[in-house]
Amino acid sequence: MSLRITQTRSLIGSSDLQRRTIQALGLRRIRHTVTHSDTPVIRGMLRKVSHLIHVEETTAEGQEKESNG
Repeated sequence: MSLRITQTRSLIGSSDLQRRTIQALGLRRIRHTVTHSDTPVIRGMLRKVSHLIHVEETTAEGQEKESNG
């Protein structure tokens, strides 16, 4: 299973740790979306910035269909 992560809020006023977590996730701007595997490390990062992002769970089949189509 993988996670589709989208940044939904601005980093203005956020702490340095939250900014670095968003950067480590690979997000660069509002409405930017990245995909990561569902691991405890990623889940912990998402929990720290949950108020700035939107997360969707996707299956491996869904990933293959999207990349081929």
